[in-house]
Amino acid sequence: MAEEIQDNDRTVHPIMVPTSSDLASFNFYLVEEEGRLSLIDAGINSGKCWEAFHESIRCQDFSIKDLDRIIITHNHEDHVGLVDRIVARRDIPVYVPEKAIHRLKRDKDFFRMRIEFFARLYKEMGCGEAGEKQIQKLEDAFENHDKKRIQADLTPIGHDPIAGLERIPTPGHSPDHLVFLDREREWLFGGDLLLDHISSNALVEPDREGNRIKTVLELEKSLEKLRAYNIQVVFPGHGELIENPEDLIEIRLDGIKRKADKVLDHVKNGVETASELGQTMYRSKYVSQFSLVMSEVIGHLDYLEAHEKVTKEMKDGVWHYRAI
Repeated sequence: MAEEIQDNDRTVHPIMVPTSSDLASFNFYLVEEEGRLSLIDAGINSGKCWEAFHESIRCQDFSIKDLDRIIITHNHEDHVGLVDRIVARRDIPVYVPEKAIHRLKRDKDFFRMRIEFFARLYKEMGCGEAGEKQIQKLEDAFENHDKKRIQADLTPIGHDPIAGLERIPTPGHSPDHLVFLDREREWLFGGDLLLDHISSNALVEPDREGNRIKTVLELEKSLEKLRAYNIQVVFPGHGELIENPEDLIEIRLDGIKRKADKVLDHVKNGVETASELGQTMYRSKYVSQFSLVMSEVIGHLDYLEAHEKVTKEMKDGVWHYRAI
């Protein structure tokens, strides 16, 4: 558990639950101000997160009955996991990005369209059997959607600040991603936009109409947004707190360009399809982390195409890329 950070009448109590994965930890935050208590993000739905949440509240001489609101940065399950457990015991508002609601409520029409989107995408990227296996996983998950549906009532976050925090849209890691800025104290509750120990994944997703979102381009723009703000501390969704993040922002922006250059080098050397790029660049991870690998490759191909570094041609139903 990280030490609390206090400035005048606002105190942040970080809840950081270790994990053996590359994420390092699941982070969420109790924010105390003038006797009011907010929870920003809600960890993953696990016994360890639930115990850590209760321990943090007890250590501050609060109880769950003192919690006033939950504020969510984005829809991923490791940020909303405890929402229903908490709301079942304390009926409080749950504020979420408007673009997250159909995902959190497991809208069946959207998720059926999403499966069709990925089936088409993986075929066009030449993924063959690996793509078909991933689609089967999505089909299996679809059968259990109701189990993952958030039961609590959800309130879309508007433009007005919540708890004195300014909302800033920062898509890329997810289409609905928001960060929350405390201008007075120069604190940023950053979700998964900026992490200290790893770069954030720009996960390929469809929009509500089924069009592919150019996620790496969006992530780059979102990181560039941070340059405009004075930020002393970032409270991230995973890993350690980040102080004076200016250098790290530039490192992450440079990392996007360097990764795109690596993809471009392989295209110049005759690797033509996204599937071939994934297998060439990531080898065993192409099988074990297929969806992440393909998001990485497709996102950077979109980035290169937008910057007029590559062009593509459809051959036998598969996109083939070449350097310009």
